[in-house]
Amino acid sequence: MERVEKLFDALWQDFTTRLCPSAAQVHDLLTEEEPLQNDHIALRTFNLPGVSLDVLAAPFIAIGYKPCGTYHFEQKKLYAEHFEHPNPAAPKVFISELLVGQCSAQLQNTVRALVKQIPEGAMKDASFLYGGRLWELDFATYEMLAAESEYAGWVAAHGYGANHFTVSVNQLEQFTEVAAVNSLLRHNGFSINESGGEVKGNPEVMLEQSSTMADRVDVSFTDGVRTIPGGFYEFAKRYPQADGELYPGFVEASADKIFESTNM
Repeated sequence: MERVEKLFDALWQDFTTRLCPSAAQVHDLLTEEEPLQNDHIALRTFNLPGVSLDVLAAPFIAIGYKPCGTYHFEQKKLYAEHFEHPNPAAPKVFISELLVGQCSAQLQNTVRALVKQIPEGAMKDASFLYGGRLWELDFATYEMLAAESEYAGWVAAHGYGANHFTVSVNQLEQFTEVAAVNSLLRHNGFSINESGGEVKGNPEVMLEQSSTMADRVDVSFTDGVRTIPGGFYEFAKRYPQADGELYPGFVEASADKIFESTNM
């Protein structure tokens, strides 16, 4: 587990420094006697050679993770997989990719040009997962991409890093319901993603989720610094399956709405 912890510590450091500074406050609000358990993280990319989902998954597979589920988001033109480690205490990893070929010619050409800027060998080491943007980008290009695909704009602006971390509500003693966590966060000034309802999912699908709306963070573009949506914090409650084990997967309908936590 040492290699797993080292990687997730680096991802958390990048996440709270660059993408979602408020996550540290949420973490402190919910921490009890035991350290908070991270249910999963999510990463975003493009399905292009050299940067595809498989490339992002490789460092996790190298430390013992295995693919465990596939997901399709047709309206958002996304494909995703989730990965699990043999040690159940290790967080799950949810990696999605934009199906660039299904987008406009303008978006395709722009994204391909960005990816071509990546220095050779820059993604051979696991550190790229929390290394940020590997290409230059101006604000107008970001806006153009985001207008067609919020997801494309986000990846273009931020590059690589955890889009979100997720508190496991199952391990909390003070709260047993996702709705109660939402109430605490609202009371402390956080905005909750209301797309599809504040709580996505239900006991029937064996997973309930909610999330804050993304922090607005400063990002350097070639023509100046602008403030745009960054990362967010998610909360997940899993229900037991027939065998008594907690449901390990994800629910497409709920995940579809969680993606919208980074909407403008």
